[in-house]
Amino acid sequence: MKVKEFIPSTSTLAHLRFVFSLFLLPVYLFAFSQAPVINPTSAVLVFFIWHFLAFPASNGYNSYFDNDEDSIALLAAPPKVDLSLYYFSILLETIAFLLGFMVSWEFAVAVLLYGILSKMYSHPATRIKKYPILSFLVVFFFQGAFIYWATYTALSGISLLDHWDFQFIIAGVICSLLIGASYPLTQIYQHEEDSRRGDRTLSLLLGYKGSFMFSGLLFALGIGLSFIYWTSMGDLDNLYFFLVCSLPVFLFFNFWFYKVRQNTLHANFKNAMRMNFISSGCMLFYFGVLAVTR
Repeated sequence: MKVKEFIPSTSTLAHLRFVFSLFLLPVYLFAFSQAPVINPTSAVLVFFIWHFLAFPASNGYNSYFDNDEDSIALLAAPPKVDLSLYYFSILLETIAFLLGFMVSWEFAVAVLLYGILSKMYSHPATRIKKYPILSFLVVFFFQGAFIYWATYTALSGISLLDHWDFQFIIAGVICSLLIGASYPLTQIYQHEEDSRRGDRTLSLLLGYKGSFMFSGLLFALGIGLSFIYWTSMGDLDNLYFFLVCSLPVFLFFNFWFYKVRQNTLHANFKNAMRMNFISSGCMLFYFGVLAVTR
């Protein structure tokens, strides 16, 4: 192993997809807005560890083993991967794990678990990605509820081992439902390449129409649980605000679904990224306002 293999190439930096990692920022912001107290140092560390180390490391590791030739999230024409992507991803993850101890040992373990599952998701020896239901459940839990619960407790200095009340659990599930709703739509333009590689993704299993229906169902469940959550918190105004912020998502989702039913060629990278940016932008605005006005 050579030192230069830990130095990221231009290709490596592209595949880390730092901007894509920020699409998961709404989960952090939701946890920030709901945590009873905030430790400022922990808030900065947790944000940096997730969004500049752990998530990019997962993106890079996944890209290295996928070695995509067609479009992937944020990369219309992904550059050829090299060995520095593999080693630099591991380096980022190691730093994330070690920095996690500056927050708490529980948070460090959470970062480690996330890293292990992200490796199992894409590594040829396990390749969770090729199992449609299992891969969905891994992303559903580990990018949603798991991140919320780990972040909430880390920000407020509460032990994850003994903080399990109704609102805490429901909020985590809401995050999973919103993440899960977008999951098949991020795969819908990759049917051909996934089939060629032998990855039986959830979107392939559901088909074009089924992917949209499944996403819509999960989003509706997320709204339903949000009603229960904000009712229990005595603040339904936050639900109404969520519905307003979700309107652009709802409109483009239905427009795109209509176009795909007319011609599946509309289930392409360009429209998937439009959907991603609209939904992420709306959720960032909504949860950002909650975080600022906590």
